Amino acid sequence: MTTQMTRVRPAAPAKERRRTRTTNVADVGRPGFLWAAPATLFFAAFAVIPLLMVVVLSFMAWDGIGDPEFTGLDNWRRVLDDPVMINSIWLSLLLTGLGVAIQTPLSIMLGVWAAGHQKNRAVLSAIYFVPLLLSATAVSVVWRALLDPNFGVPAEATWLFGDGNLFGEQATAIGVLAFVSTWQFTPFHTLIYQGAARAVPPVLYQAAEIDGAGRYRQFFHVTLPQLRNAIVTSTILMVVGGLTTFETVLILTQGGPGTDTTISAYYMYERAFKSFDYGAGAAIAVVLVAAATVISLIMVRLSGYDKMRSTTEGL
Repeated sequence: MTTQMTRVRPAAPAKERRRTRTTNVADVGRPGFLWAAPATLFFAAFAVIPLLMVVVLSFMAWDGIGDPEFTGLDNWRRVLDDPVMINSIWLSLLLTGLGVAIQTPLSIMLGVWAAGHQKNRAVLSAIYFVPLLLSATAVSVVWRALLDPNFGVPAEATWLFGDGNLFGEQATAIGVLAFVSTWQFTPFHTLIYQGAARAVPPVLYQAAEIDGAGRYRQFFHVTLPQLRNAIVTSTILMVVGGLTTFETVLILTQGGPGTDTTISAYYMYERAFKSFDYGAGAAIAVVLVAAATVISLIMVRLSGYDKMRSTTEGL
């Protein structure tokens, strides 16, 4: 009879075991910095460096022809004391708020619906996503023609639109801008919510159904909490997009009537490219970038989005 000896592997040191247990899960399988280097260089060349040049230009007087002349805070004083600029900030915030308030519920409902398996869902989704394929300029040109007070739909339906001039009053002009932006960009945010809704674990719905929760309770107590990350991401994109809207205002209203729809991005265009006051235009651009950045950081901070590491943290 022979006895087979088994070699026992010594236990790992306690320090090594602690290091293994405390490994950050978020870092497992993540590539190093070299993977992001090309994108980082591209972003620095076409975003960071131009932004720094705009900041420098905001302290100078330049008409686009001669040499820039350093004027200190003169551009900033003129911009911050300009009532049109102050009004443009409020209009930008108003349009952004309308966009978030209208597009968010629409996008969530459409995204959750598109994530299902209804009959003809794929065909209807494809038709609905058509506006997403068009540029903002093309969309604005189409709606400008459709809403023309002389030859468009309002001229034929005076019983609904009154005199037909939707661009003659501030309230209706802002309503048109909000409607066109919603028509074009809701499909994009719908895609975000569609992907997020499909990522919700089915076991959550099964558990809710066992507990007696109906379809509506499942939506509010399972689906919505799981869409938290998507809601924060979509809202930040809406805020940044709303504050930088330009083509829609340029083609539909041109800031009118008067300055009733002159938002900050359009006012920057007027000061820089119409009045040839590039210093003031650069100052307005810096204000827009700072406002969008601050609002985005506040939203990320208050929502706790920066601490989320998985789609199941809302459970």
